[in-house]
Amino acid sequence: MTIALTSGMRSNLIALQNVDSMMQTTQNRLSTGKRVNSALDDPVNFFKAQDNYNRASDLAAKKDGMGEAIKIIETANSGIEKMEDLLNQMKSLASAAKTSDNVEDLENQYNTVLEQVSTLAQDSNYGGQNLTYRESGNNESGETATQIATNELSVEFNEYAASNSAGSSLDVQGFSVNRDSSSGDLTIKSSSDSTSFAVTIADVDASDDSTRLTSAANVDRAIESIDNFIGQLRTEAQKLSSSLSTIQIRSDFTSEMVNTLNTGADNLTLADMNEEGANMLMLQTRQNLGTTSLSLASQAAQAVLQLF
Repeated sequence: MTIALTSGMRSNLIALQNVDSMMQTTQNRLSTGKRVNSALDDPVNFFKAQDNYNRASDLAAKKDGMGEAIKIIETANSGIEKMEDLLNQMKSLASAAKTSDNVEDLENQYNTVLEQVSTLAQDSNYGGQNLTYRESGNNESGETATQIATNELSVEFNEYAASNSAGSSLDVQGFSVNRDSSSGDLTIKSSSDSTSFAVTIADVDASDDSTRLTSAANVDRAIESIDNFIGQLRTEAQKLSSSLSTIQIRSDFTSEMVNTLNTGADNLTLADMNEEGANMLMLQTRQNLGTTSLSLASQAAQAVLQLF
């Protein structure tokens, strides 16, 4: 059954319904802080904002990877610095052998420190990644060390790095400091065939006079090999520092991009809380006025009954 309303009452009712709908919308914006909560509110802005939020999330994940890469390189650089300290200690021991009456004791100390250089290289790892050491030899399945372990670090800078040519990444090439298990010699060598190098410091062998620190010529040769080793370490440290600087710059840029994308998405969807608060006050006023008008229109209709 349809109830007939006067034109005044119908107009006031429609106005109240419109005000109620607008109040619900405003209340939703005030509670969520957004003026675009779904594609129904504004499909263009909604999907643009989603794209920005998604890309910001992807880049934030890449930034986490960059942070880990920075720690890996910092660990390697710290290891290099301490290895150089040990190598300088070896130089001091070798130099002391020229004038010492107890050369054999100095030789034992020399070999002990040499072993510590190798151990330090193995310990310079972060999160299972080591840029200063790689196992040599074959494993049980017959694969070479190159096949089973590399100390190359690949750092991805954007969300496309693993999928297509638009990706941006950086490969950080490590090196390896190893001590031969049979000869005891310490070698620093490349982990890449494209940049091959190898510098060796001979272990002092009591049964091999050519390696002992019993002559000035042997001492000078040992010191020269240590200097060459230190020089190669410094070269590798410079390469790692350059990579570290690049990664840090890209990490800072990524932070700025994440902030820009999130801000852009917010600008497309966030509500102006001051404006929405003012809207709510005005709508409440209009609702009160509409209710009063509807009441007056109802009273006018009731006045007709008094004629009978």
